[in-house]
Amino acid sequence: MTTQGNAATNDTSATGDPAAATIFRARRIITLADPEPAAGPEAVATTGDRIVATGDLAELRDRLPGAGIVDFGDAVLVPGLNDAHCHPAGLAETRLRLALTPPAVAAAGGSRGPLADRVRATRPGHWVVAEGYDPNADPQGRLDRAALDAVSAEHPVVAIHFSCHMAVANSRALELAGYRDGDPDPHGGTLGRGTDGRLDGWMFEGAWFDQWYRPSGAPDFFGEFTLDELVPSFAEVCREFHSVGLTSWCDALVSPRELRLYQEAARLGVLTPRVGVLLWHRYFGDLAGTGLRTGFGDEHLRLVGIKMMMDGALAGGTCLCRAPYPSQTGADNGIQLMTDEEFAAAVLAVHRAGSRVAVHANGDLAIGKVLDAIDAARAAEPRYAGTNHRIEHCSLVDDGLVERIAAAGVTPVPFGAFVHGHGSKLRGYYGDERAAAACGHRRFLDAGVTVGGSSDHPAGPLPPLLAIRTMVTRRTADGEVLGADQRITPLEALGVYTTGSAHATGESHRKGRLAPGMLADFTVLGEDLLTVDPDGIADIPVRSTWVGAREVWSA
Repeated sequence: MTTQGNAATNDTSATGDPAAATIFRARRIITLADPEPAAGPEAVATTGDRIVATGDLAELRDRLPGAGIVDFGDAVLVPGLNDAHCHPAGLAETRLRLALTPPAVAAAGGSRGPLADRVRATRPGHWVVAEGYDPNADPQGRLDRAALDAVSAEHPVVAIHFSCHMAVANSRALELAGYRDGDPDPHGGTLGRGTDGRLDGWMFEGAWFDQWYRPSGAPDFFGEFTLDELVPSFAEVCREFHSVGLTSWCDALVSPRELRLYQEAARLGVLTPRVGVLLWHRYFGDLAGTGLRTGFGDEHLRLVGIKMMMDGALAGGTCLCRAPYPSQTGADNGIQLMTDEEFAAAVLAVHRAGSRVAVHANGDLAIGKVLDAIDAARAAEPRYAGTNHRIEHCSLVDDGLVERIAAAGVTPVPFGAFVHGHGSKLRGYYGDERAAAACGHRRFLDAGVTVGGSSDHPAGPLPPLLAIRTMVTRRTADGEVLGADQRITPLEALGVYTTGSAHATGESHRKGRLAPGMLADFTVLGEDLLTVDPDGIADIPVRSTWVGAREVWSA
């Protein structure tokens, strides 16, 4: 076999007998199991979906005389890249919805035309949902209720902000969501209002999220697409993720709707990655009643935690911070989505059931509240004191919070490439000092804290090699270096997206390293990310991606 673009050759197909041994050779193999990366083996041997040995090619040929050989030539083999916080199941719907991303809106001259076209193509009364909207990039100005009513008064119309933490709706959609003029803000969220006090269509944080992921209505709230439509779209998402080198991911917010999609994809054989899921906490009561907890599932689809949210979005300027934002005073320091009492009770319930909490918390005040709740839960139920709880994003920390995180054994999952994608916004929202410290991988690693790699895609850029470059250079899309003291080495950054992500899902005993007994998941790169100019890391070609010693994508 010759694999197009990577010159891999083998004398026995690696896709034949699932129990057959196969030896994989490359110019360099970075195992993350060797004390010195330069001392990596020449080859890796597998049986089925597991690694059984590493070493010299000749030695492995002697040990496994019937093994097939896959030679990647001058390529570099690394453990399979693993995104510990992203939203791929939602992308299956996104691909079918109207895209209002900045490039799409710019090409159309604004958002109104594409929305009107989609309304005309949609049956009367059915939902029209657009994704990726950035009001700052709309040439026609920010969408609001009146603008969407002008597009359609009959169809419920919603445009979801690129951060997924807010959305704007027309009157019909607000009505279906149960919002009326004069209604108070729901707990944990706000409703936008015009100067006349009427709702302007914008729903922020809990006001939006509790509609999107509400137990009583989430599966049917939009109801645009069937599973038969979603599964092929999801298969394309899997290919896209594999094309950037990902073999595993953690879907960071799922409801029964997404779980059904994953199960159907597995049934039809298109679930090619390894997936951990974080169940939205509103469904935890139903799960707890079954006795299921973190770890339930298999090596392709597994429940790894319960998702909660404590504050707003880093890139949306709604993190819950102790100090005022530069442009604000008083208490306008972000949004808290749950009361302290409600949050502490929810964390205790999850911990007491033996499951992992994974709490979205960006600002320093929010992170402190999460640690308080975890400490209290462990004190109340010491039987599960060793549970590896997570803080998603954990963006704005100081030395005191890092010390607490290290002492508690909590795993942060910071953004990998947000400094690249949102650096200028961070300065504007939080000031130079906090922006420079955001997503502080160096600070965590120096304190001995293991961190997972995260794109938060589609809210952030997907490619893990871009995230690795960003962690190494701290360079923004504008070329500015933001927080040079938070730079880490290429080897450390690779570890974040492999061993770190495996740790974050409780799977470090089976993935993240290329060593005997580990899953044979690996990514084949065209260059060595440990020796290339750091600014070129994001440009390294991914030649192929392998899950369980089977190729799932090739260039």
